[in-house]
Amino acid sequence: MDKTLQPLVKALQAGKKVTFFLGAGISTSAGIPDFRSPGTGLYSNLAKFDLPFPEAVFDIDYFREHPRAFYTLAEELYPGQFEPTAFHYLVRLLQDKDLLHRVYTQNIDTLERIAGVEDKYLVEAHGSFVNNHCIDCHEEMSTEDLKSHMNEKRIPKCTECEGYVKPDIVFFGEGLPSKFFETWEEDEEKVEIAIVAGTSLSVYPFASLPAEVGDDALRVLVNSEAVGDFTAGKRKSDILALEDCDVVAKKLIEILSWEEEFEKLTNVKKTKVETKKDLKEVSEDISRDISEASVKEDKSGKEETKDATKENDVNDTAESSLEEAVKKLHI
Repeated sequence: MDKTLQPLVKALQAGKKVTFFLGAGISTSAGIPDFRSPGTGLYSNLAKFDLPFPEAVFDIDYFREHPRAFYTLAEELYPGQFEPTAFHYLVRLLQDKDLLHRVYTQNIDTLERIAGVEDKYLVEAHGSFVNNHCIDCHEEMSTEDLKSHMNEKRIPKCTECEGYVKPDIVFFGEGLPSKFFETWEEDEEKVEIAIVAGTSLSVYPFASLPAEVGDDALRVLVNSEAVGDFTAGKRKSDILALEDCDVVAKKLIEILSWEEEFEKLTNVKKTKVETKKDLKEVSEDISRDISEASVKEDKSGKEETKDATKENDVNDTAESSLEEAVKKLHI
């Protein structure tokens, strides 16, 4: 693997910038199934929805008639349940080192954003859960309102026209965002390093992008197998790293001696997640201690002043613990 990645390492050390073309394969280690892997992909797991065809869950015409299938699935995919992978943090590292030009992603999971990749670098070709609009009048609905509907198992409806509301994910039968075409028109001749990762390159027009980069661009495929233009139109300079995306990401980070920065990024995220759990436990302890103090007071019916003092002591201790947890959360 070291030898395979050497041309990429040299290009990065020379200051050339990366344009990514990403698919669902970079998110599978986060626990999100990809779409097409036989037996384990998202489409393979949709039998319980009794769809006329697997892709119907993302078909705009089917959504108009049967929106619940999508929203049942959306509960499993909605951001906040999954953490970025090593590959996502590689993208973030390249951004931090001013070696990132653009990220074209087919993914709707927003894990690039959660990893800290800035909006100006992102082109979410198939949309995402970031915003939500009515499919008829295009009135926007806040994420808070949408999640409220989902939590109550209600299909979100527009307050203006009663049409169904969905996240701004591109469904079959809808056009890709104008940003996709406009940005690619600017970027096509500027690509220095093209890293294609975790994608079958089977959905167009996204699948055609790697074939359109200039002849001078270094193309790198990080995938379990060769796909798309890396088979039919393979170039002499192409790098095929046919391995798990996270394995390649960690190896590249190791070769470039970026382990310390990588550890800081992943540890901060891990600490925040753990601290949120600690914060919840502290809150539960507060409730339990106050409840116990109240029960003791009710049972005795005596020494009310002492009980009140004890309860205040419990609250003071709990508040102190809560403050410590909050400090950890904001590291």
